[in-house]
Amino acid sequence: MEGPYGSEWPEEEKVKRREMVDHEAHYVFVHEVANSNADGMTTMLTAADSSTCCLKNSGPLVGFVQFRFVLEEEIPVLYVYELQLEPRVQGKGLGKFLMQLLEFMAQKVI
Repeated sequence: MEGPYGSEWPEEEKVKRREMVDHEAHYVFVHEVANSNADGMTTMLTAADSSTCCLKNSGPLVGFVQFRFVLEEEIPVLYVYELQLEPRVQGKGLGKFLMQLLEFMAQKVI
């Protein structure tokens, strides 16, 4: 994940930080782990709420998605606030998979 970007960041940083720790914020974290059945690497998804979650022996974080379930004018909605992936895992369908996962979750929860 890259650092802050854009000239508007200093003004938006406080708002973003509040959004990140809001009690309604939910996350899916993507870690890279060694694949014992192959020479390559594979990714592992972990879901967590706004509380801290630690996994033993989890590899480096390669992406995450932040989302919320909200009621907007009495209609349940799932909002995606952030979806970020390391450049080396981009273009492999992981972002699309995460969006499909959120759509599936929304259909089940809402």
